[in-house]
Amino acid sequence: MDQKSDYNSSIVRRENKIAVVGLGYVGLPLAIEFGKKYPTLGFDINKERISELRQQKDRTREADLEGLGQATKNGLSFSCNEERLKEYNVFIVTVPTPITQFKSPDLGPLLAASKMIAKALKKDDIVIYESTVYPGCTEEDCVPVLETFSGLKFNQDFYCGYSPERINPGDKVNTLTKIKKVTSGSTAEIADIVDELYASIIIAGTHKAASIKIAEASKAIENAQRDVNISFVNELALIFDRMGIDTTDVIEAAGTKWNFLKYKPGLVGGHCIGVDPYYLAHKAQSLGYHPQVILSGRRVNDNMGMFVANKVVKLMIQKGLKVYGAQALILGITFKENCPDIRNSRVIDIYHELRQFGLNVDVYDPHADANEVKQEYGITLIPKILSKYDAVILAVSHTEFLKLNPEKLKNGRDAVIFDTKAFLDRKWVDGRL
Repeated sequence: MDQKSDYNSSIVRRENKIAVVGLGYVGLPLAIEFGKKYPTLGFDINKERISELRQQKDRTREADLEGLGQATKNGLSFSCNEERLKEYNVFIVTVPTPITQFKSPDLGPLLAASKMIAKALKKDDIVIYESTVYPGCTEEDCVPVLETFSGLKFNQDFYCGYSPERINPGDKVNTLTKIKKVTSGSTAEIADIVDELYASIIIAGTHKAASIKIAEASKAIENAQRDVNISFVNELALIFDRMGIDTTDVIEAAGTKWNFLKYKPGLVGGHCIGVDPYYLAHKAQSLGYHPQVILSGRRVNDNMGMFVANKVVKLMIQKGLKVYGAQALILGITFKENCPDIRNSRVIDIYHELRQFGLNVDVYDPHADANEVKQEYGITLIPKILSKYDAVILAVSHTEFLKLNPEKLKNGRDAVIFDTKAFLDRKWVDGRL
């Protein structure tokens, strides 16, 4: 057996001590599952978040609190002290990878986490990235930071892996352990180790990709594919609106064919579908290729909030309602139903467009944190619906909204109700996507 094989076999024989860096929607469930089987540290720079988790509280509502208690008893701990990272030999990075205002990748959080981990890196350590990136990012952007600030040599002193997150916020059925996990490593032997590590907690099994770059690309196209499919039905909604026919009715009819994909029109936000295609497009453009389909799909989806607001105003005018100074209510501001996550919510586009028309706009959302909304978007959520409105827009299909009587929200019989999700009983609505 050659020296390199002996070297890597020592990693196989050792005890895995895992540090999960970033405890949001992705990191916390991961830390809990690993914490049930391995010495695990849940690390986050947010002191308030660490304090809450130590008290068994989770603002994201993604954690299995019973599992959290079990993992904590088995040795899962939480910290914001960087020195604690030196006690661990496997680092899993689950920090956000947002985009800038110019729609380009913002690697700030990812590179900052890499720099911090580098200062704790030791010989034989493994760094696994889960954050969504463009193909090549781990080895071309993150590894140089790890080498620079650790003084160690990649694939000689330390190794890397990539296993893209597949968390679906708000989904209590398809949870972490029930979704097949793609894994990869910077060498064949490390790929085996990373795969075995995840296989020990993922009930659905794993798929070992041939390289880190392939694993990165697989994640990028998952979300880009969904984005493009939604943009197609959103464009259909724009066309059918001019024809005066209902898009949902058309989709239901077409959906009677076995191979028709029943995507629905709507706002496309959040930290995945509304962001990740820009990462893939950025990489393509850096290589001299300007992606046509991906970016055209993004343009369609990014304009849907403006379309909804304009449609509401047109319906108000058709009913003889005064637009300037009218009272409007938006139901929901999170990026998806039954979930508190407000990141990259496109509901904000409806809000701003209505405000530009001169409407006074209230926003109500029982799932969103009012302080986060105020800090992120400058909007003060109303705690209860106490007024009546000239226009009501259902933007997010929270289950609670089914209990509302739309008639009681209307400021007169000519008030407009618009349903972006085809969620409410049709007898109440004047228009929908």
